[in-house]
Amino acid sequence: MLPARRHPLLPDAGLLIGRLALGVIFIAHGWQKLHDTGHAAVTAEFDKLGIPMPGLSAYYGTWVELAGGVALVLGVLLPVAGVLIAVDMAGAFWFVHRDHGLFSEKGGYEYVLMLGAAALLFALAGGGRFSLDAALWGRLSRRSASDVPGREPARV
Repeated sequence: MLPARRHPLLPDAGLLIGRLALGVIFIAHGWQKLHDTGHAAVTAEFDKLGIPMPGLSAYYGTWVELAGGVALVLGVLLPVAGVLIAVDMAGAFWFVHRDHGLFSEKGGYEYVLMLGAAALLFALAGGGRFSLDAALWGRLSRRSASDVPGREPARV
Protein backbone atom coordinates (compact mmCIF):
# COMPACT_ATOMS: atom_id res chain seq x y z
CA MET A 1 0.00 0.00 0.00
CA LEU A 2 1.23 3.47 -0.86
CA PRO A 3 2.41 5.58 2.12
CA ALA A 4 -0.12 8.30 1.25
CA ARG A 5 -2.96 5.80 1.62
CA ARG A 6 -1.68 4.60 4.99
CA HIS A 7 -1.04 8.15 6.19
CA PRO A 8 -3.58 10.47 4.55
CA LEU A 9 -1.92 13.62 5.96
CA LEU A 10 1.31 13.01 3.99
CA PRO A 11 0.12 14.61 0.70
CA ASP A 12 -1.12 17.64 2.64
CA ALA A 13 2.19 17.87 4.51
CA GLY A 14 4.02 17.69 1.18
CA LEU A 15 1.86 20.48 -0.25
CA LEU A 16 2.54 22.58 2.84
CA ILE A 17 6.31 22.10 2.58
CA GLY A 18 6.25 22.93 -1.13
CA ARG A 19 4.09 26.02 -0.59
CA LEU A 20 6.35 27.30 2.17
CA ALA A 21 9.54 26.80 0.14
CA LEU A 22 8.12 28.36 -3.03
CA GLY A 23 6.49 31.18 -1.10
CA VAL A 24 9.72 32.11 0.68
CA ILE A 25 11.57 32.21 -2.65
CA PHE A 26 9.00 34.56 -4.16
CA ILE A 27 8.80 36.75 -1.06
CA ALA A 28 12.60 37.11 -1.16
CA HIS A 29 12.61 38.04 -4.87
CA GLY A 30 9.72 40.49 -4.50
CA TRP A 31 11.28 42.06 -1.40
CA GLN A 32 14.60 42.37 -3.22
CA LYS A 33 12.92 44.23 -6.08
CA LEU A 34 10.92 46.45 -3.72
CA HIS A 35 13.41 47.22 -0.98
CA ASP A 36 16.96 46.45 -2.14
CA THR A 37 16.89 47.29 -5.85
CA GLY A 38 14.05 49.78 -6.00
CA HIS A 39 11.42 50.43 -8.64
CA ALA A 40 13.54 52.78 -10.75
CA ALA A 41 16.42 50.29 -11.03
CA VAL A 42 14.08 47.36 -11.76
CA THR A 43 12.37 49.46 -14.44
CA ALA A 44 15.74 50.38 -15.98
CA GLU A 45 16.82 46.72 -15.99
CA PHE A 46 13.52 45.64 -17.58
CA ASP A 47 13.90 48.37 -20.20
CA LYS A 48 17.45 47.20 -20.98
CA LEU A 49 16.12 43.63 -21.38
CA GLY A 50 13.47 44.79 -23.85
CA ILE A 51 10.52 43.97 -21.61
CA PRO A 52 7.44 45.87 -22.81
CA MET A 53 6.09 48.65 -20.58
CA PRO A 54 9.06 48.30 -18.21
CA GLY A 55 7.58 50.50 -15.47
CA LEU A 56 4.31 48.60 -15.34
CA SER A 57 6.11 45.28 -15.74
CA ALA A 58 8.40 46.17 -12.82
CA TYR A 59 5.38 46.86 -10.60
CA TYR A 60 3.74 43.62 -11.75
CA GLY A 61 6.85 41.52 -11.15
CA THR A 62 7.57 43.09 -7.77
CA TRP A 63 4.08 42.86 -6.33
CA VAL A 64 3.11 39.50 -7.85
CA GLU A 65 6.27 37.95 -6.42
CA LEU A 66 5.85 39.57 -3.00
CA ALA A 67 2.09 39.16 -2.56
CA GLY A 68 2.03 35.84 -4.42
CA GLY A 69 4.74 34.53 -2.12
CA VAL A 70 2.70 35.56 0.91
CA ALA A 71 -0.38 33.90 -0.61
CA LEU A 72 1.60 30.68 -1.11
CA VAL A 73 2.87 30.68 2.48
CA LEU A 74 -0.63 31.25 3.84
CA GLY A 75 -2.29 29.01 1.29
CA VAL A 76 -4.85 31.64 0.33
CA LEU A 77 -6.23 32.49 -3.14
CA LEU A 78 -3.92 29.91 -4.65
CA PRO A 79 -5.67 29.65 -8.05
CA VAL A 80 -5.20 33.40 -8.57
CA ALA A 81 -1.72 33.66 -7.04
CA GLY A 82 -0.46 30.58 -8.87
CA VAL A 83 -1.60 31.80 -12.29
CA LEU A 84 -0.24 35.34 -11.74
CA ILE A 85 3.13 33.95 -10.65
CA ALA A 86 3.20 31.56 -13.62
CA VAL A 87 2.57 34.52 -15.96
CA ASP A 88 5.44 36.37 -14.25
CA MET A 89 7.73 33.36 -14.81
CA ALA A 90 6.54 33.04 -18.42
CA GLY A 91 7.67 36.63 -18.94
CA ALA A 92 11.04 35.88 -17.33
CA PHE A 93 11.37 32.86 -19.60
CA TRP A 94 10.42 34.71 -22.77
CA PHE A 95 12.29 37.98 -22.29
CA VAL A 96 15.35 36.86 -20.33
CA HIS A 97 16.15 33.14 -20.36
CA ARG A 98 14.83 31.38 -23.48
CA ASP A 99 17.83 32.08 -25.69
CA HIS A 100 20.32 30.76 -23.12
CA GLY A 101 19.32 27.08 -23.12
CA LEU A 102 18.02 25.04 -20.23
CA PHE A 103 20.74 25.28 -17.59
CA SER A 104 20.61 28.23 -15.21
CA GLU A 105 24.40 28.30 -14.82
CA LYS A 106 24.43 29.63 -18.40
CA GLY A 107 21.49 32.00 -17.84
CA GLY A 108 19.01 29.38 -18.98
CA TYR A 109 15.39 28.83 -18.05
CA GLU A 110 15.44 25.79 -15.74
CA TYR A 111 14.85 27.88 -12.60
CA VAL A 112 11.95 29.95 -13.97
CA LEU A 113 10.48 26.83 -15.59
CA MET A 114 10.42 25.03 -12.26
CA LEU A 115 9.10 28.04 -10.34
CA GLY A 116 6.33 28.61 -12.89
CA ALA A 117 5.37 24.93 -13.00
CA ALA A 118 5.25 24.73 -9.20
CA ALA A 119 3.07 27.85 -9.07
CA LEU A 120 0.69 26.26 -11.58
CA LEU A 121 0.66 23.07 -9.53
CA PHE A 122 -0.72 25.01 -6.56
CA ALA A 123 -3.13 26.94 -8.78
CA LEU A 124 -4.58 23.67 -10.10
CA ALA A 125 -4.21 21.29 -7.14
CA GLY A 126 -4.69 23.68 -4.25
CA GLY A 127 -2.67 23.92 -1.09
CA GLY A 128 -3.98 20.94 0.82
CA ARG A 129 -5.81 20.84 4.12
CA PHE A 130 -3.15 22.95 5.85
CA SER A 131 -4.06 26.09 3.91
CA LEU A 132 -6.34 29.04 4.49
CA ASP A 133 -8.16 28.17 1.27
CA ALA A 134 -9.08 24.77 2.73
CA ALA A 135 -10.13 26.34 6.03
CA LEU A 136 -12.24 29.06 4.40
CA TRP A 137 -13.69 27.29 1.38
CA GLY A 138 -13.94 23.91 3.05
CA ARG A 139 -16.22 25.38 5.70
CA LEU A 140 -18.29 27.22 3.11
CA SER A 141 -18.78 24.14 0.96
CA ARG A 142 -19.70 22.00 4.00
CA ARG A 143 -22.13 24.65 5.20
CA SER A 144 -23.79 25.11 1.79
CA ALA A 145 -24.15 21.36 1.26
CA SER A 146 -25.72 20.87 4.67
CA ASP A 147 -28.14 23.78 4.14
CA VAL A 148 -29.95 21.82 1.42
CA PRO A 149 -32.66 19.68 3.05
CA GLY A 150 -32.13 15.95 2.58
CA ARG A 151 -28.61 16.45 1.24
CA GLU A 152 -25.53 15.34 3.09
CA PRO A 153 -22.06 16.76 2.39
CA ALA A 154 -19.93 14.48 0.23
CA ARG A 155 -17.56 12.25 2.16
CA VAL A 156 -14.23 11.37 0.61
